[in-house]
Amino acid sequence: MSVWAAILAGGSGTRFWPLSTPERPKQLLPLAGDRPLLQQAVERLDGLVPPQRILILTGPFLVDQVARTVPQIPRGQVLAEPRAASTAPALSWAAHWISERDSGAQLLSLHADWAVEDDRAFRAAARQALAVADEYDVLVTVGVKPTRNETAYGYIVPGKPLGGARGVRRFVEKPSPARAALLRQRGALWNTGLFAWGVARFLGEAGAYARELKPGWPALAAGDIAGFFGAVRPVAVDVAVLERTKRLAVVAGSFRWDDIGSWDALLRIRKPDPHGNVVVGNVTLADDVRRSVVWSDSEHLAVIGLEDMVVVRANGHTLVMPTGRAERLKQLVQGL
Repeated sequence: MSVWAAILAGGSGTRFWPLSTPERPKQLLPLAGDRPLLQQAVERLDGLVPPQRILILTGPFLVDQVARTVPQIPRGQVLAEPRAASTAPALSWAAHWISERDSGAQLLSLHADWAVEDDRAFRAAARQALAVADEYDVLVTVGVKPTRNETAYGYIVPGKPLGGARGVRRFVEKPSPARAALLRQRGALWNTGLFAWGVARFLGEAGAYARELKPGWPALAAGDIAGFFGAVRPVAVDVAVLERTKRLAVVAGSFRWDDIGSWDALLRIRKPDPHGNVVVGNVTLADDVRRSVVWSDSEHLAVIGLEDMVVVRANGHTLVMPTGRAERLKQLVQGL
């Protein structure tokens, strides 16, 4: 049994404007340290999946940058999605691509834009998920214990024990603060998006349940990838397959995980200064700045008398906003 990995590295990263751009989205930025998030994602698989069995799925205009960022991945394994159609079509293509070369393979799916505090614990959870997927012939998602009443994440309510895993009773997407608190109290897990399955089992379940993909299956079987992406409806794999299949389990990981969905996330994933600020680049702060993110990619930036703010100078643009306004920023950037 061989293990492959598919790293999802598409997306435009609008929530990190003005540092992120369509030409250089967040997965190519050093948001969680001194190396791009995509590079960290590939390195996280060291000892688990060799570069020769790692696929990276991204947009056509990002292929060259992705290849330069992770040169250890063979260029032919950087796959350009003809159309942004969310995760179900992308992972179906990845499973089909692998199945044509290694029909008995298992696939580990992850995103390129996560922050993970403990790579060793991440790999341990991935190995456990792969073992459960193999032993019970199921699709497996990895959940982690919530650390706050987060309303932007999906939650998994575990069900009956299944070996070293649990069945999945239900998914809860983006709950209210009160419901998020209740889910935490009752032992629900955050759905990280780290998945494990046999490629044959996944393609079988997707074929049975993902009605949004059905119009494209003949094209995929014929190797017409543009035709497949053109025929499907955009849909997340969670919705198209995981919420519908009867063959699903969850493994609880012990690593700290963050999907870095907004500038505010840097306050959680980077080490703050004594006043709770995260400061990157050519920046000077007065001593009355508190709990703020201040980032400058080149020009000097001086900040005085702010609390709970995001101030960013990058690519010739400036952003100033209170923390907690990620959705407003996305709307603003779409308008721009």
